[in-house]
Amino acid sequence: MLHDRLLVEPETDSAERQSTAGLVIPATAVGPKRLAWATVVAKGEHVRQVDVGDRVLYDPEERAEVDLAGRDYVLLRERDVHGVAERDEADGSTGLYL
Repeated sequence: MLHDRLLVEPETDSAERQSTAGLVIPATAVGPKRLAWATVVAKGEHVRQVDVGDRVLYDPEERAEVDLAGRDYVLLRERDVHGVAERDEADGSTGLYL
């Protein structure tokens, strides 16, 4: 990867979602614009805030898709990342910073 680019593998979105009240929301339902999670696979030499293996939050509308060896990846700039979830090695919990 070059410069401030990140190569991420998007998490697969299930066909249906469930609300906190227990209602099933079908995949065809149009709702507000949602951000998506992905795992960083590779990073450029000028990326400072994100490491390989981190989960990142990004806008799926502003992305460039690439197919490598039959797998779908997304190419992002570091500035397009909205948040990073890091795993705390001490207790295994996940912390989120924006």
